[in-house]
Amino acid sequence: MNYTPGYIKLYETRDLHKRRDLLYEKLVSCDLCPKNCKINRHKNIGFCKVGDKIKVSEFVLYKGEEPPLVGNTGAGGVFFSNCSMRCVYCQNFNFSQKGFGKEFSAKELANKFIWLQNEKNVQNIDLVTATPYLPFIYDALILAIEKGLKIPLLWNTSSYETVETLKFLDGIVDIYLADIRYTSQYAANRYSKTPDYWQFAKDAIVEMYTQIKGEYVFENNIMKKGLIIRILVLPNNIDEAKEALKFISKINKNILVSLMDQYVPVYKAKEYPEINRLLKQTEYEKVINTMIDLDLNGWIQEHKLL
Repeated sequence: MNYTPGYIKLYETRDLHKRRDLLYEKLVSCDLCPKNCKINRHKNIGFCKVGDKIKVSEFVLYKGEEPPLVGNTGAGGVFFSNCSMRCVYCQNFNFSQKGFGKEFSAKELANKFIWLQNEKNVQNIDLVTATPYLPFIYDALILAIEKGLKIPLLWNTSSYETVETLKFLDGIVDIYLADIRYTSQYAANRYSKTPDYWQFAKDAIVEMYTQIKGEYVFENNIMKKGLIIRILVLPNNIDEAKEALKFISKINKNILVSLMDQYVPVYKAKEYPEINRLLKQTEYEKVINTMIDLDLNGWIQEHKLL
């Protein structure tokens, strides 16, 4: 069996083109993310600092994703510049917070998709923090399909998304790789200046699950379709992680979970004493135990630090 990405059918019916046109209309009064800035991005920039140009930090053969997303080669990482959140511990702060990157046209972006597929033999096109760039991505996707793009599209997201925007991705995104960062207003505001994070993330996760229909498609141990939810456990914040796991279990215990023990206090974390250290093994194990108690499946990491 050779998996056919969902976007192929939508290209053939021209639904992809229709969605692109609707997305471009939003640039005049942007509401693509929960910040709902409603600014004209042809003239100004909103909270995410993105105007009407594509800006990418790097295109990379990325092996840092979960095993079924990388295989023997890697995911095709496309790391977009800027972000709708302000995470004080962001490991990608140079491009997510400081805007480092280079501008590309839609045609150039399409060529990079093809380069990742044909030259780097990646398993998927891994779009990282891509929401502000959605209209341009559709342009590039259409051009890339015409050049022979045929691997799954992966949406790598903080889950700070609106359901309305996610509906544009229905049938186009094959794999959702979604974070749950926080479950409380306090933590979301303190560490990411996004107090309404959980309000939107809950609905976003449900929408992503609904689109995937709870289905997982694997070929030779490589995921072609599915939903993976990531939880980065923060020091002194294990209750956030536990609540996230409980939320997932209520949707469907078959959802694959990646419980991450890789927090490093970088960027502005030193200004927040409670997270200005590595995660303790005892903290991580408590969250693992909750995952086990809830009978959830997925991945845990070997603790190598404190």
